[in-house]
Amino acid sequence: MRVSIFKSIPNPIALKEQLLTWSQQFREIVFLDSNSEFNTNQKYSSYDCLLAIDAFTSIKTDFHNAFEDIKQYQQTTRDWLFGYLTYDLKNDTEVLNSENFDGLDFPDLFFFQPKKMFLLKGNQLEIQYLNMCEDEINSDFQEISAMHKSQVENVEVVAIQQRISKERYIEKVSKLLEHIHHGAIYEANFCLEFFAENAIINPLAKFLKLNSISKAPFSAYFKNNKQFLLCASPERYLKKEGEQLVSQPIKGTAKRFLNPIEDENSKNELEKDGKERSENIMITDLVRNDLSKIAQRNSVKVQELCKVYSFEQVHQMISTITSNLDSQFSIIEAIKYSFPMGSMTGAPKFSAMNICEELEESKRGLYSGAIGYFTPNGDFDFNVVIRSILYNQTNQYVSFSVGSAITSQSIPEKEYEECLLKAKAMCEVLS
Repeated sequence: MRVSIFKSIPNPIALKEQLLTWSQQFREIVFLDSNSEFNTNQKYSSYDCLLAIDAFTSIKTDFHNAFEDIKQYQQTTRDWLFGYLTYDLKNDTEVLNSENFDGLDFPDLFFFQPKKMFLLKGNQLEIQYLNMCEDEINSDFQEISAMHKSQVENVEVVAIQQRISKERYIEKVSKLLEHIHHGAIYEANFCLEFFAENAIINPLAKFLKLNSISKAPFSAYFKNNKQFLLCASPERYLKKEGEQLVSQPIKGTAKRFLNPIEDENSKNELEKDGKERSENIMITDLVRNDLSKIAQRNSVKVQELCKVYSFEQVHQMISTITSNLDSQFSIIEAIKYSFPMGSMTGAPKFSAMNICEELEESKRGLYSGAIGYFTPNGDFDFNVVIRSILYNQTNQYVSFSVGSAITSQSIPEKEYEECLLKAKAMCEVLS
């Protein structure tokens, strides 16, 4: 079905930008970049970079029966599939709805089977084309190799607004704390949208800038005609390789500093912070519980608990949970029973999602969802869509959201400051 050839690449970093620049001519693009040259401790990474372009087939749907639809599509194609799952697929698995404002208007689920693919690992590039276009491999690679570094001027000024004011944010977090004190929930991830109307931006230029200042291990550039995702996520939602599942929730954030001593102190304080560790452990337990629904008996393990990793913009506390998928469950059920990622919901999961839906004022859509791929043999890897800019070119609407975990120890003003810290990179890119 696919023709595969290998090429040795002298400068993989340059090739990544050449691939992305060349790909802009196509209607559908998924570009996934692990930034492995900056993130050297990616134990579970399969590729340094993947590019999938030009849909041969695709699926686009709302949340109704979405998991059954993608299951049938995956089992029918038995090929590489790239795309996304929005947060609002929660409405397919629970009696929930999403009535909040949506300025982006993305489908709830979108995947495509690419005609052309590029998979980079170290200095080895694998090119996979469907048989129908194999005669284009050499001419395409010559075009890619001739691409010069993107010289697109990044001069757009975007007037960013905040959907919820600081005062209203504090009021809403105080209401969440009431729910916590009454025992309805014990943690909730409450989110805040920043947006711009009548916005004209160059998505490629903005992504290249965001990726250069964040260097995140789960970065992604997505295009579906006029809809774009520019993602600098540090978080893995779920990966399947063979029978093993890996989930790596993030809870706990601290500033980076230019001064090495201040920076190390910030990291050490995060490692010892009782509130941050408590948040992380709660979500680790939630993810363990989610995975146990579809795992082989006694296979759920916490490989790392509350380990602090340093990224370009922030220090993050990450836990790693693994399990083995029980053979009675399909790969789509592995996703269905653990979606959305616990770090983006709270606990108990249903109550936290329901309460946040009432208090938030924007439909999350692709934010808090996941983007990634399925392989022909049924493996997959998906990130959590955070630290991301979403853009509908037709509506000229730009949006990015940030959130923080609210627990009984939360101080609303400090949670607001954490949101602003997480928003820093996106504001810098757009302002």
